[in-house]
Amino acid sequence: MLRGASSGRRSCWQVLKSRALDEAMKLIIQIPCLNEREHLGATVADLPRSVPGVDSIEVLVIDDGSTDGTAQVAEELGVHHIVRFPRNRGLAAAHMAGLDACLRLGADVVVNTDADNQYRGEDIAALVAPIAAGAADIVVGDRQTDEIKHFSWLKRALQRWGSGLVRRASGTEVQDSTSGFRAMNRKAISTLFVHNKFSYTLETMIQAGNAGLVVVNAKIRTNPKTRESRLFASVPQYLRRNGPVIFRSYGMYWPMQTFGYIALGLLAAGLLLGGRFAYYYLADPGTSSHVQSLQVGVGLIVLAFLVALMVLLSDLLAANRRLTEEVLARVRRLDAIMAANQRSGGQDLDGIHSTAARPWTAEAPLRTERGEKSE
Repeated sequence: MLRGASSGRRSCWQVLKSRALDEAMKLIIQIPCLNEREHLGATVADLPRSVPGVDSIEVLVIDDGSTDGTAQVAEELGVHHIVRFPRNRGLAAAHMAGLDACLRLGADVVVNTDADNQYRGEDIAALVAPIAAGAADIVVGDRQTDEIKHFSWLKRALQRWGSGLVRRASGTEVQDSTSGFRAMNRKAISTLFVHNKFSYTLETMIQAGNAGLVVVNAKIRTNPKTRESRLFASVPQYLRRNGPVIFRSYGMYWPMQTFGYIALGLLAAGLLLGGRFAYYYLADPGTSSHVQSLQVGVGLIVLAFLVALMVLLSDLLAANRRLTEEVLARVRRLDAIMAANQRSGGQDLDGIHSTAARPWTAEAPLRTERGEKSE
């Protein structure tokens, strides 16, 4: 047993050593999909076959329970890896499953893009460049939403307000916090975790800022709109679902500030009402007036005490969560080492279907959208 364990440690070390000596940079472009049979072909065809600073490119499609044969179309298009959910689990789950798969597949950089061809493939180079230069951990594509014609004035205003709120919460300078077109290095992939089921965009930005990751912006362009959003049907629905995400993130990372102000406000109101009763009582002790102020004031002071206890518990939970996330990040890195060991031994990775498509390199023949060699 000891000999086997020692052998396992040596193999893991050899994998680490080989990766440290290997300077080749691998980019995986991940595409979460839900019934994108009609749009996936144009999206894959628009992806760059070479990017400056990158030695090989692979494409990963996450099929989020599609019923239109999206996974089959993806394989016909020549994508390199497919992760498929038997039923729909939501965009956040698909995004995180993709990041886990990319880490296990040995990606140095991951670019996330949408399957509806909203983003331009040629802009991927702008996202990767700061990471390849070691100047950023995450690069977010700035769509310059004030210039997008199909955005209503209300949606533009909400984009500005939401991005400003995320900048304040995260301590970053992200300009377009809801943009799903972003690039991440291995450190960021290992660090980020999503706790909601709706969307990953806002929560990961807040978490990245609090984890000390370097986030920069890259101006990008968008293609004409091909379909309505499947994430939300209207702006009120978006606010109803994303508003709690922002508030929860505030509560998770700043419990003292978020609930502490509430406790102080309740305490101040209670003392003010109690002082009002005391003033009139001292002025005329024989008259029992303004008793309601005393009752409400005492109730507010008790409520402030309860909220203060909640603040203390929340702060303790936040500290425990940070420790848990650090452990999970280490587990992810260890899982990536084990997966690299499996790949080197020719074993398939659980949950990931790898096709026979060759990685895209500057030297390899380019492939058309149906996986055929180009002239």
